[in-house]
Amino acid sequence: MLNAETYKEQIFKLLDPKKTKIEFNSKWLKKLNSIEFIQLTSKYTLARILERDDFEKRYKQNIPISIHEFLYPLIQGYDSVILKSDLELGGTDQKFNLLVGRNIMSHYNLNPQCILTMPILEGTDGVKKMSKSYDNYIGINEPPTAQFGKIMSISDDLMWKFYNLLSKKTLSEITTLKKNVENGQEHPKKVKEQLAVELVSHFHGNSKAQEACQEFNSIFTHGGIPNEIPEYVCSFGDESRLSTILKETTLCSSKGEAKRLIKQGSLSLDSEKVKEDIELQQGSYLIKLGKKRFLRVTVNAPYV
Repeated sequence: MLNAETYKEQIFKLLDPKKTKIEFNSKWLKKLNSIEFIQLTSKYTLARILERDDFEKRYKQNIPISIHEFLYPLIQGYDSVILKSDLELGGTDQKFNLLVGRNIMSHYNLNPQCILTMPILEGTDGVKKMSKSYDNYIGINEPPTAQFGKIMSISDDLMWKFYNLLSKKTLSEITTLKKNVENGQEHPKKVKEQLAVELVSHFHGNSKAQEACQEFNSIFTHGGIPNEIPEYVCSFGDESRLSTILKETTLCSSKGEAKRLIKQGSLSLDSEKVKEDIELQQGSYLIKLGKKRFLRVTVNAPYV
């Protein structure tokens, strides 16, 4: 339920809560007895399930497919039956599952739902779809500076897909912007800034978006320091070793990654490059990792 509350908080930044009703499919799936479940599985054939692109490839390559994977599209389709869905939305990668819902509804004497698929948006790496699992996402609940910085980090080519899928500008306005960039009338950085300001404004308001823009330019254009920097307090010793600090504050996913970045010279300590995984002595420090990750560290005397 805690996750559900987090999802609600995020989705209601996009949808009107007064016009939105949230249903949990556990409400009807818990009531589905074994006979009804078998009846549900009889509504679709194994041959049709294997038509799904990833199933077909794995089957031909003799890669194991668990039974529960076959059941997932049926369960999702049963949700449409219970809700008497008129329209189901999903990414293009969900097209097969959405169509299963259409098919199953007809077996329950219901008008098949229409489906509306949307393109998949690549994440900040520009390769994989945006996902928390791939750590290439821009979070709805992230601070304005984090959102702004991540948007500015995407490639110039990917920027246009962001414009097409996320901006409120018309397609003709976006086409004009793109032509202006191509003929040199507009700099791609300035056009990307417009996009970042628009998207951050949607979640945090225009004033916060403008502040994030100013801070971004201060840091990356003039070598400045952010106004708000995370702080970390530890004791002298193993806790104060740089690789430990980077892992514990999640600036790095592991000590191994931290040590690699330190060795590469990606870390600065009070504006000085550090290439050794040292233990920080008692005192206060400003750590900069790469171009945009900052951390204030206070090292206290060891506990007695």
